[in-house]
Amino acid sequence: MEKVIVFTHNLLAENFAKTCHGLLRGSDRFDILAVIDSANGGKDAGEVLDGRHLDIPVFHSVEAFFHKTEESPKYCVVGVAFPGGMLPEPCRTELIAAMKNGLSIVCGLHQILGDDPEFRSIANENKVELIDIRKPRLTTDLHFWSGKIMDVDTPIIAMLGTDCAIGKRTTGRFIAEACNAIGIKTEMIYTGQTGWMQGYKHGFIFDATPNDFVSGEIERVILECVRESKPDLILIEGQSSLRNPSGPCGSEFILSGNAKGVILMHAPGREFFVDMEEIGAVLPGCGDEIKLINHYGAEVLGVGLNEEGIEMDELKLIQEKLNEDSGIPVVSPLSEGVDALVEPIKKYINEYSFC
Repeated sequence: MEKVIVFTHNLLAENFAKTCHGLLRGSDRFDILAVIDSANGGKDAGEVLDGRHLDIPVFHSVEAFFHKTEESPKYCVVGVAFPGGMLPEPCRTELIAAMKNGLSIVCGLHQILGDDPEFRSIANENKVELIDIRKPRLTTDLHFWSGKIMDVDTPIIAMLGTDCAIGKRTTGRFIAEACNAIGIKTEMIYTGQTGWMQGYKHGFIFDATPNDFVSGEIERVILECVRESKPDLILIEGQSSLRNPSGPCGSEFILSGNAKGVILMHAPGREFFVDMEEIGAVLPGCGDEIKLINHYGAEVLGVGLNEEGIEMDELKLIQEKLNEDSGIPVVSPLSEGVDALVEPIKKYINEYSFC
């Protein structure tokens, strides 16, 4: 694994740093030496994230990192997603400092840093790279949906949620680890920048793909995964949510990816969709979302609850009520793990048949 530092500006404790959060919870591609965050310098990154010590220090700046350590990272990863996908002007200084210290930049923002004349010039001067994960691929390299997915007999489960930044990818990683540990060969397909950074073998960047090719790319990557990895189970990372008005997404995985099973993530502590509080865009209820998924022809096998913004006692009551109403396992993955979700997944695999 390549040694890296991860830049989060001053947002390590916020949802905006979900790329960094994912990397802190595990990566097969990058070895994280430190996090650069001006608001949390001097702390441990894991303790800022969820109170669990990871022995990954946080530094106020890139220069502070190089002043206090003799480590030699290769990359500086932009570990935060900004509204609109653009790099704020105050962040440029730290990325420039990283390049001047010999680090290549790995960026998953919509803004392509390689198109920035100043960044490109500094990168050339210091013989480092600008690696833009979200740079769109050539349309000649993309695929239309062909229907070949219908010949796949490997069970597929979509990790969906009622909102963005709700734990779809993280819970999928936990499930994949749990399944692999008991002999169910499981592959997780990434559809976002963080999944690529975590080192999953198969995937594509959903929101860097022209809409005409999204269905075909979902199909392509599943076929590739089946052909090359031969898994017993495929998990595919969802994006956004079925009813998020700023970017509805999810039906593609059920319809174009033929995912007949779903693990649904929900945040009962949220009243509105993320960043839509001012316009009053109300988050749908979990039970209502399960019904919608059923209408699409998929079965919700279990529910994972995001613990954000709610007391644990209240969350427990909601968890018990959801379990009673739905008749399916409901867990809090971060505090309880996902073992209770593995049982219905095993049943789903055993009973799975193509239709």
